[in-house]
Amino acid sequence: MLFNQSNNNNSSDVVILLHGGGLSSWATRPVAARLEKNYRTFTPIIDGHGEDYEKTFSSIEDCAAELIDYIDKEHQGKVFALCGLSLGAQIAVEVLAQRSAIADYAIIESALVTPIKMMSALATLTYGLGYGLIKKRWFSQMQAKELLIPDDMFKDYYRDTAKMSKQSLINISKSNAGYSLPQTLSKTEAKVLVVVGGKERTFMKASATKLHSAIKSSRLYVAQDLKHGELSICKPDQYLDVFEGFITP
Repeated sequence: MLFNQSNNNNSSDVVILLHGGGLSSWATRPVAARLEKNYRTFTPIIDGHGEDYEKTFSSIEDCAAELIDYIDKEHQGKVFALCGLSLGAQIAVEVLAQRSAIADYAIIESALVTPIKMMSALATLTYGLGYGLIKKRWFSQMQAKELLIPDDMFKDYYRDTAKMSKQSLINISKSNAGYSLPQTLSKTEAKVLVVVGGKERTFMKASATKLHSAIKSSRLYVAQDLKHGELSICKPDQYLDVFEGFITP
């Protein structure tokens, strides 16, 4: 995992923004740009993605361990806020479960915590047969449209997905679809906001409800009329409003 600081702010309030699967730090830049006036923001690149494509993604748990080690070494074991989308949100969940006092606040957007066994089982077959398609521009355009990638981010998306290894894709799919709610998450001391899009699939909404129930002090925010990832990727101003409304007493 690569750790990039997105600004030169020396604030003691550190915010970490974790991108979703198949994306990279460029997907978190619109939100980071809005936070960097008041916070010291970091936009890590998850193993197997973007500039870190040569390192094979192994699991959500391994990435969480990397992030914890980084926070211990560089931020004295605690940050102001830990925010993540989709795969990044799952990593954030795992970090909170492993370290109860690692963050003051956390925003968990669209984290799947109910395993989908069929998707996990088909990962090897799917990417084994169709891996070559990710290097095709037309296929990448279809995927970008499905993922709601803005036009000005497509060049970055296509470049990075074309570099991703087959094994990383398989491991990401398996880890994402097979991830289950950690029992120790209930012990987190962070104030947690669970976010889900109003137009997301039923199993994603169920996961959000499950997370909200597991963390007794958490709040649930349903982003009405928005799809998976649309809030942080396409609506950074709205995301900022949600962020500030959450952390303001």
